[in-house]
Amino acid sequence: MADPYQTLGVARTASEAEIKSAYRKLAKELHPDRNKDRPNAAERFSEVTKAYDLLSDKDKRAQYDRGEIDAEGNPANPFAGMGGGFRSGGVGQGGSFRAEDFQGFGNGDMDLSDLFEGLFGGGGGRRSSGMGGGFGSQRRPPPPQRGADIAYRLAVSFVDAAARRDQRITLADGKTIDLKLPAGVEDGTQMRLKGKGQQGPGGAGDGIVTVSVGGHPFYVRDGDNIRLDLPVTLDEALRGAQVKCPTVDGPVMLTIKPGTHGGTVMRLKGKGWTTRAGGRGDQMVTLEIQLPEDTEELAKRLEGWQDGSNPRASLGV
Repeated sequence: MADPYQTLGVARTASEAEIKSAYRKLAKELHPDRNKDRPNAAERFSEVTKAYDLLSDKDKRAQYDRGEIDAEGNPANPFAGMGGGFRSGGVGQGGSFRAEDFQGFGNGDMDLSDLFEGLFGGGGGRRSSGMGGGFGSQRRPPPPQRGADIAYRLAVSFVDAAARRDQRITLADGKTIDLKLPAGVEDGTQMRLKGKGQQGPGGAGDGIVTVSVGGHPFYVRDGDNIRLDLPVTLDEALRGAQVKCPTVDGPVMLTIKPGTHGGTVMRLKGKGWTTRAGGRGDQMVTLEIQLPEDTEELAKRLEGWQDGSNPRASLGV
């Protein structure tokens, strides 16, 4: 696999937010559902996902930057870092060893033949127990690779996401499973389904589910809270009443006190969004007083009466 930074199109100094933003953009552009006429889109999408998986893991990214693992996450050359006392020619590159290259290995009477025998398996076929046969032996073949990950997009309604209701998703093999949404789910949240990707010699890859939360005609998310503007009649605000108020868990009865002003905010505990800690926020209900459609009768009843107060006094006007 190519350099993950180049795959995502970011600099090596990119922040976590920049890496995440680049991945989202590419994932949306290359998603197989949107590129059925481009056979290589799925392969490119898989490369982008693997690059993001490596760079989004702080430990793996640091190991990659230090050259300890490759772009696939496999250990790099186990002999890297051993060349500090060797010339750049090295073994297998036409280079040669010189006595001064072994400074610090012992005194001047050291028999270098013992060292060479340990490195290259000399001395009648003796092997160095720590090197598995020396430089002349072949490296152990890498473990078989897992199959590619498969990306899924899960559309979740605002109400279901807020209440964290279980969702059903159909996998690439036609099977359906029920998913438990994570606490604090939001638009763009990703879920990993172990072993639900493509089959490979080393086992199956994973399924990567990206959650897409829909909007709502009258609910608005505000952090862990949900806001709602609730219309009430002039009569209900003046005399007080019990009115039905919608929530993501179903309607509840809301008690309005006599003389309630428009703009009053009422709090419904535990009727908001699911939090990352597993609890629930609140629903904040703002009361909006509405006049009747036919105001003629109301005007007649108020004829001769005038409100002498100044509701804008607090605004300095």
